[in-house]
Amino acid sequence: MEYNLADLFESVVDVAADREALVYFDHPGTGAERRLTYAELDAAANRVAHHLLDSGLRPGEHLGLHLYNGVEYLQTVLACLKARIVPVNVNYRYVEDELVYLYRDADLAALVFDAEFEDRVAGALPRAPMLRRLLRVGEGTHRVPAAVPFAAAEASGSPGRGFAARSGDDQFIVYTGGTTGMPKGVMWRQEDLFFAGLGGGAPTGEPVRAPQELAERVAAGGSGITFFPTPPLMHGTSTLTAFIGFNFGQRVVLHRKFVPEEVLRTVERERVTSMSLVGDAMLRPLIDALRGPLKGTDCSALFSVSSSGAIMSETVRRQFRELVPNALLLNNFGSSESGFNGTATADSGPERGFRIRVNSRTRVVDPVTHEQVAAGEIGRVAQCGHVPLGYYNDPVKTAETFFEKDGQRWVLLGDMATVGPDGVVTVLGRGSQCINTGGEKVYPEEVEQALKAHPDVYDALVAGVPDARWGSHVAAVVQLRAGAPRVSLADIQSHCRSRLAGYKVPRQLVLTDAIQRSPSGKADYRWAREVATAAERP
Repeated sequence: MEYNLADLFESVVDVAADREALVYFDHPGTGAERRLTYAELDAAANRVAHHLLDSGLRPGEHLGLHLYNGVEYLQTVLACLKARIVPVNVNYRYVEDELVYLYRDADLAALVFDAEFEDRVAGALPRAPMLRRLLRVGEGTHRVPAAVPFAAAEASGSPGRGFAARSGDDQFIVYTGGTTGMPKGVMWRQEDLFFAGLGGGAPTGEPVRAPQELAERVAAGGSGITFFPTPPLMHGTSTLTAFIGFNFGQRVVLHRKFVPEEVLRTVERERVTSMSLVGDAMLRPLIDALRGPLKGTDCSALFSVSSSGAIMSETVRRQFRELVPNALLLNNFGSSESGFNGTATADSGPERGFRIRVNSRTRVVDPVTHEQVAAGEIGRVAQCGHVPLGYYNDPVKTAETFFEKDGQRWVLLGDMATVGPDGVVTVLGRGSQCINTGGEKVYPEEVEQALKAHPDVYDALVAGVPDARWGSHVAAVVQLRAGAPRVSLADIQSHCRSRLAGYKVPRQLVLTDAIQRSPSGKADYRWAREVATAAERP
């Protein structure tokens, strides 16, 4: 057996069949829930996999998942892996034109979509003629008459396995698109994804040395851990978190959407031990709930809270620790192109920067020569070994981002960083978001951390705005705490001067009712830049 994700999952099922694998709450608090053992989840995925093959889909073809969180999401991913069909995540916030782009760029042959999105899917389909198989989850408008109800598709398939042999070369595509440019499909070999994104079956310990060892560890280890990925599964990190839980033979809990109060009730009721989220945008509402309506919620089982995609600021981490002192807070660093790179040190913060203890495959290199930079010099984060094959349908971007050196494959990330004498990497920020003001470079994340330390600031984004004198100036878009007094630019500048060099201090302040972020909490810098630029106009 090679390191194939479906093979590995089935090996876990065979030794942990009766363990609870997945708990799903559609609308938490209403009693609507589903619980599946490993054997039940395996059979449910088999049914969908056989339906897809019986309907004419072929190994290697691409299937899009245009879904909210739910059993059907993970069931379909597993079905694709079993049938050697390539799963492709679809951002459910996309409008028709964006969907058309992704459907066509990803060469989707099939689509599983939530009924809630049927109108948008119907609008996009005429321009995506390659889509020939559609499954609808739930009751919708029936504007897509060719769509097969998911329940009917599942019922039509066999619950047994009986699939063709698989390979570690089978692909898994993660579409990443965010604040700049059109989305790009990151092509992973499953074996590479197993080691780079899933820690080789043991993210915090020694990776497995052979595929069969994964099941041996599960059989010997028993159950007792509950993983709770709270962001949307459409973002790769949440799906990978669920698979980490499956690789341990443990339980995974899901909510359809992120509702802070219900998240905490589930943490208490299900004795959640490991929760993942995305930065302050998700952690702050949990703090507000624990201080208010959910005060006294039992979070004693919660061992770790990890964030990927955005930083949990020092101020917010401190506030959460006061309420849940037993939980370890982890700022993880990684990307769709690299998987997991490392974890922030305990002293990361506005004063010392976002400091990462990286794995042995991560370096800071010159983006042109690809040579490792000297201590203190600025370069870009790169990773070697188990890295993706490239971007799907984009040879130009692939050539810019992936390279070979010393007989190894490398990926060059967009994050600028320095490395210290102790080997700790200080991540400065995304090069694409760097603000050049008067010849000095300012990375938004550093300024945002300083802003969030202000007692009246609830959330903040920082962007560069064109400036006749400085080229660009630093603009802070700020959401105040409920009931907080209105702050002035002078107040913000005074607060930041004790934490930042003078050229990094915001020269513009825009107050907003709410900071716009993605459903997972990631920063929308394009929106912040537009808001700040508009505020400058007379």
